[in-house]
Amino acid sequence: MAEEIPLARYVLSLLALLLLMHFATSLSAKSVSSFSFKRFDQNPSSESEITLMGDARVVNGGSVVEITSSASWSSGRVMYRRPIRVFDGMKNPREPMSFSTYFSFSISPGNGDGLAFVIFPTSFGWKSLDGRSFGVPSGLDKGGKGALIVEFDTSMDSELGDPNGNHVGVDLGSLVSARVTNVSEINLVLNSGEKLQSWIDYDASSKRLEVRLCGSTAKRPFDPLISYPINLMQVWKDEEVFVGISSSSGNSSQVSRVYSWSFRLRRVPAWLHSEPLDPSHVYSRETKAPIMQGKSNSSSSSSTCPLRILSVLIFGTACGALVFFVLFMWATFANRRHPMVVPMPKEYPVHPVEFGYEKMKPATEKVTTTDDKK
Repeated sequence: MAEEIPLARYVLSLLALLLLMHFATSLSAKSVSSFSFKRFDQNPSSESEITLMGDARVVNGGSVVEITSSASWSSGRVMYRRPIRVFDGMKNPREPMSFSTYFSFSISPGNGDGLAFVIFPTSFGWKSLDGRSFGVPSGLDKGGKGALIVEFDTSMDSELGDPNGNHVGVDLGSLVSARVTNVSEINLVLNSGEKLQSWIDYDASSKRLEVRLCGSTAKRPFDPLISYPINLMQVWKDEEVFVGISSSSGNSSQVSRVYSWSFRLRRVPAWLHSEPLDPSHVYSRETKAPIMQGKSNSSSSSSTCPLRILSVLIFGTACGALVFFVLFMWATFANRRHPMVVPMPKEYPVHPVEFGYEKMKPATEKVTTTDDKK
């Protein structure tokens, strides 16, 4: 007789199936492409993941990238060598992905251009450098369609609408910032020479770009310094992009350094988010109230809602069916291993028993009375 498989083995198999399904569901919300550089050591024997351009060089034993030198009109850039696909290539229509980048940096005193995080589509001629404008190629207004720049500007150029020489701006296809914020409002100075931290996050669901900035010992700020509504899928279409950090000193001896840099690309299901914000709404920093810039597209919201409801119903139905299947299998194998036994009446052997009878004589005892004594 074959040995019975323990019921616990079936239970463990079902639990493993549940964990696998949970992993497959949560995989879409995790990072699908990322890199992290806590050091920038170059290995001559293999192809590095980063490209150093212009005056950029690794110093201090590989712990720092010095993007610009102390000479005037110095420019440099550190780029991630591989192109990044910021859309889901498995779906039609393709869906944009969210991304986040973090880097720590410092800018020495001086009236240079400062530093910028740059994203260039593959069609953009990003390999050239300029000694001004963060080292971004000249003629950005002519051929810069699709170039996204988050500038940490330490010079004031009235022609570009700079408020002062200590601001952060978001540029799209132009060095004229689409959104700009005075860094002095958070009591920081970009070109103080101190180490600073920045987080730049794009959420593909709400179509919003957020920039955060703080000192080296502070935690990530809850409120962004800049929140800018933008649909990058319309900007980049199906193009892959290159990401990097660029700088130029201008007519100064300003030096920009990067100490660490990480980038994370992730796919987030739409049902994990609240209703997407309309990029045509711009939020005022003073009142926090939305300012309409155009007619909102309510049809996209109304069409998205039924799809979300349908996806939730399908997910709930699948979970219910899975629970029913687990209970059914449990009951089936439990009965197979321990079948129900109906107790039968116990039969005893019947043998003739002979009983002996004896004639019993009643015992009488004479009671002596007082009259008898006499």
